[in-house]
Amino acid sequence: MTGQEIYTPHLPETLAPDSRVWIYQSDRPLTDSECRSIQFRLDHYVSDWKAHGKTIEGFASVFFNRFILILANETLHQVSGCSIDNSVRMLKEIEQELSITLFDRQLLCFWKEDQIKTIQLSDIEKAVQQGEISADSYYFNNTILSKREFEENWIIPMRDSWLSRYLPS
Repeated sequence: MTGQEIYTPHLPETLAPDSRVWIYQSDRPLTDSECRSIQFRLDHYVSDWKAHGKTIEGFASVFFNRFILILANETLHQVSGCSIDNSVRMLKEIEQELSITLFDRQLLCFWKEDQIKTIQLSDIEKAVQQGEISADSYYFNNTILSKREFEENWIIPMRDSWLSRYLPS
């Protein structure tokens, strides 16, 4: 399971491969109703996205009822700090309204047995030792920065990620 066949067809082809990406993951699965509510807000945000008065071509979506993806095509206009702050403010509001956490970078997600398993970074070594995850476990690599990377390297085997250092030699 790479998942690419599931999520890449949903990305707009009009956005440049170097479009900037932000991925936020929820600390718990989102309900379908919550996903629809979030998607409505994301669509509204992206349709009116501006940086210094210039329209930003963007895209945002919820994937796997767990991840919020925001893309910005910066080929014409750079995204400004203020517009990034506005997106973060919106996400903080969503966090508060839904009692979720979207900014915990210590919480890692893996695809296991047709579901998403979360593991705290501090528990990775123990999870490997106990066989919960292995070099072949698919990891959601939320450190990617571009649409191209998202399409090619969002869901990758643990051995191909920065987490490989936690694997036995």
